[in-house]
Amino acid sequence: MASVVLSEAEKLYIVHGVQEDLRVDGRGCEDYRCAEVETDVVSNTSGSARVKLGETDILVGIKAEMGTPKLEKPDEGYLEFFVDCSSNSPELEGRGGEELGTDIANTLYRVFSCENSVDLKSLCINPKEHCWVLYVDVLLLECGGNIFDAISVAVKAALFNTRIPKVRVLEDEEGTKEIELSDDPYDCIRLNVNEVPCIVTLSKIGYRHVVDATLQEEACSLASLLISVTSKGAITSMKKVGKGSLDPESIFEMMETGQRVGKSLHIALQKILDEEENLGTSRAKVGFLG
Repeated sequence: MASVVLSEAEKLYIVHGVQEDLRVDGRGCEDYRCAEVETDVVSNTSGSARVKLGETDILVGIKAEMGTPKLEKPDEGYLEFFVDCSSNSPELEGRGGEELGTDIANTLYRVFSCENSVDLKSLCINPKEHCWVLYVDVLLLECGGNIFDAISVAVKAALFNTRIPKVRVLEDEEGTKEIELSDDPYDCIRLNVNEVPCIVTLSKIGYRHVVDATLQEEACSLASLLISVTSKGAITSMKKVGKGSLDPESIFEMMETGQRVGKSLHIALQKILDEEENLGTSRAKVGFLG
């Protein structure tokens, strides 16, 4: 992961500020940076979103393709994640970027392994034979800290924007089945994203923890806790990252903070998505190259 080199004096300044609930950029310990969310930014996808969180820039595109259901779940579709870390940081070139991409993809698989996160049964067309497979491609355009949270927000926004064509299964007299796609672009299936979790990363700095850490703050943290939280505040998974350790009391405090902050994050994101949806075709599109 991209990192910055700080002197001991700079680290001390950041750590002492966090203990007083005052971060370098003026935020409190539980405050996110200003975020920009835009959906429908890539034309040749089923759904897409771009999220800018501080200096972190994420682009997500989702492509719905027809496939065969998995043997263990014959009446469900499924999601596939691919993460490309092609940011400008030299540390993310080659093997470093591949390892980070794999780590993020595995984290997303774990977050979405929760049974109710996405209604996978709605993606089934014909049990054991045909289903929709959602290929979720995540592109890390710029890394400015707290990439897991930004990616989870972008994935949820892209899923909200995803439109899957309606399909009819036709069967002739001989029992042969044919798939018929609707010609109407507005005749589509929308996914219910109410239960899709968002990741809240809490970084331990000194005796306190902060959300949405910058690269400088990440350099002062030896351990972080990734918590996936639903809109109702339910924790679906947790993952500890970093070389340092966390005592049980700190973990419980971080879980409580994660639930509280996660609920607020979902409310703010849903408000933005609903406002953008209500604008319809009248909204000005910036696009991911804008």
